[in-house]
Amino acid sequence: MPHLDTVIDVPGGRLRVLADGDGPPILLVHSAVVDMRSWDAVVQPLVAAGYRVIRYDIRGYGRSTAEDVDFSNRADLIAVLDSVAAGQAAVVGNSRGAMIVLDTVLESPDRFVAFVWVGGGIGGFDGGATPEEITLYEEGDALEGDADGMADLDIRAWVDGIGQPPTRVLAAIREAVREMDRPLVEPGRVFGKPIPLTPVANERLGEIRVSTLAVVGELDSSGTRASAARLAETVPGARLISIPDVAHLIGIEVPDRLAALIVEFLAPLPRWS
Repeated sequence: MPHLDTVIDVPGGRLRVLADGDGPPILLVHSAVVDMRSWDAVVQPLVAAGYRVIRYDIRGYGRSTAEDVDFSNRADLIAVLDSVAAGQAAVVGNSRGAMIVLDTVLESPDRFVAFVWVGGGIGGFDGGATPEEITLYEEGDALEGDADGMADLDIRAWVDGIGQPPTRVLAAIREAVREMDRPLVEPGRVFGKPIPLTPVANERLGEIRVSTLAVVGELDSSGTRASAARLAETVPGARLISIPDVAHLIGIEVPDRLAALIVEFLAPLPRWS
């Protein structure tokens, strides 16, 4: 199985990029509480289905580096595709990664054949929050500077699911996410200054013409579930799949299920490269 492990230079940063397999390229973009290791269990099923699977650490995450400069997450994503000679790709994003992917699909629509939004958000859209969620988010604001406390809260919110017991998922999953998240909440971590898409994505959803699938866990936050509904209602031809008993990090909780949904979704499309 062909394997690539490289680092590419982008203005004000360096991005670690991995690629595995042969076939039409699929790019995976991770959440803001983890790094690209969060996709590890999704990669093999996609490779086995005949795809080349590309993933990278977003600037400032994992083994990618960032300087304290203005930059475009969208330009970084396109630089990753260029680095592996992927003229077009299917693209999958989770959480913040889904927002980056959505913005990039809007800015560079010719580079994508399909888009899978997984438990993400939509730039410019506020899906609201329950009183319990607001309390948790306010607790997070009060923990700023306390890396251990912030990592614990991220686990409760995005791994367990808000209001769910800590025994809902395997302890190994909670600890794997903690290992990825803990360095990200360390005071002084540099991520750069992302340049937002304008106009925001929420005002442009009707522009999307690529095949679009929204996947959300039924134990995810109310705002995420509202974003999934908004995407499905507004993007022409979009489909929505809601998975019971799963929270925010679907690719970690049920990687085989997510991979199967991606393969099924992409199967009718003409091959691309």
